[in-house]
Amino acid sequence: MYFKRTDGKDGDFIENCRLLDIDLDRRVGKKVKREKYKKYNQLDEIQEAIVVYEGNKAIGGGAIRRYDDVNVELKRVFVHMEYQGQGIGSRLVSLLIEWAAELGYKRMILETGELLAESCAVYRKLGFRVIPNYGPYADMPESLCMARDLTGR
Repeated sequence: MYFKRTDGKDGDFIENCRLLDIDLDRRVGKKVKREKYKKYNQLDEIQEAIVVYEGNKAIGGGAIRRYDDVNVELKRVFVHMEYQGQGIGSRLVSLLIEWAAELGYKRMILETGELLAESCAVYRKLGFRVIPNYGPYADMPESLCMARDLTGR
């Protein structure tokens, strides 16, 4: 397995995000109007992304995006269904945490939803804690925001 650092213009990363959107539509689309999230998930602002490969096949990916001078936001994390449950997502998020710390950020924030129980469990395992909904998610009750300190990794 190989984890490649790239950016939001990477074709394999873009395809992984397309698959993530399909998965989210299937999992939460009946309960959450996902269209309102689209503008917060644009890839053109993503400078740091990681694509996960098994051999030559892209099987997952995720990214970080600057939120402000202190905070970096975890974005678009997804591991293909047939590879879930193997610790790949945890390793991917851990590598994104390391990269964010290398870049000098002090805290990582993210938005998810309680309906995504597996994702929430991974984030909690990696030290993320629930915080009040921030920024564009403040008035979205279906959103769940979390944060993790990067200074004492």
